[in-house]
Amino acid sequence: MRNFDLTPLYRASVGFDRMADVMDRALSADIASYPPYNIEKTGENAYRISIAVAGFSADNLTVEVKDGAVIVSGRKAAEDEGRTYLHRGIATRAFERRFTLADHVRVEGASHEDGMLNIDLVREIPEALKPRRIEIAKPAKAVEKLDA
Repeated sequence: MRNFDLTPLYRASVGFDRMADVMDRALSADIASYPPYNIEKTGENAYRISIAVAGFSADNLTVEVKDGAVIVSGRKAAEDEGRTYLHRGIATRAFERRFTLADHVRVEGASHEDGMLNIDLVREIPEALKPRRIEIAKPAKAVEKLDA
């Protein structure tokens, strides 16, 4: 795989550090496939991350927001004592999954049901950034002078 040097972006721009960091991470990150997940849009400004966490209870999972990212991790204590598996297809290995959040996106809540961890996100655009209509001033009508 090719490596891209993003140093010119850092020295030629101001305020785009986060975008350059995201690009750098995307280009250099190993693509992990465990656990599988979905990202869906549930409303105009609402999103949901659903992660398949079969074998994990809510006590074994951690959802944390840190440095503009949602970090989901799962740790499960070994429960294999006394068990002999002929086939072990359900992975319960430890994991950490990171999702970078866009500006003005916050985590609204998380729930664990039927082997799925759902993280609800909402985008709240500040009033200063919302589009607004500007009234165009019209010139005042000329006042007619009356001859006295």
